[in-house]
Amino acid sequence: AVGNISGAHLNPAVTLAFAMDGALSWSMVPGYIVCQMLGGIFGGVLVWLMYLAHWKQTEDQGAKLGVFSTAPAIKNYFANFLSEIIGTATLTLGLLFIGMNKIADGLNPLIVGGLIVAIGLSLGGPTGYAINPARDLGPRIAHAILPIARKGKSNWSYAIVPVLGPITGGMIGAVIYRLFYKG
Repeated sequence: AVGNISGAHLNPAVTLAFAMDGALSWSMVPGYIVCQMLGGIFGGVLVWLMYLAHWKQTEDQGAKLGVFSTAPAIKNYFANFLSEIIGTATLTLGLLFIGMNKIADGLNPLIVGGLIVAIGLSLGGPTGYAINPARDLGPRIAHAILPIARKGKSNWSYAIVPVLGPITGGMIGAVIYRLFYKG
């Protein structure tokens, strides 16, 4: 739906990786990231509206936060951070390789969707696979500011993992792509 406008850049980690590769002008990066974050917050507000009837009935604060943001199966900052790095490096490598190949019109979104599902199935268990800082941080901000009965805290101490892990992974993916493909 937004591919013709932005190249379907919905992910700050991918935007940074594409800028590092030269596929996107650095002058476009700040605007893209602001819009991606606003989209994440707006998505969080939509989720809040969808679950409006459930907030008062649900006592589990973790379940309430889990509607908005990712959470680890087991909290281990190093392992969780590494999982996000590997997942996002895989994503950006895949996207860069998909972008360089001539694929029949309309098939790119299907291939990208398959890539994201494959990453989720193989690497999503430990962290819930953010692989997108806007996917976690935007809705987490919405969780923090929206009036949700007995919601608990927004777990800002963990937010570093689904934000910096994907950014790091995206940059690593771009570097690997440049070394092995453009090298």
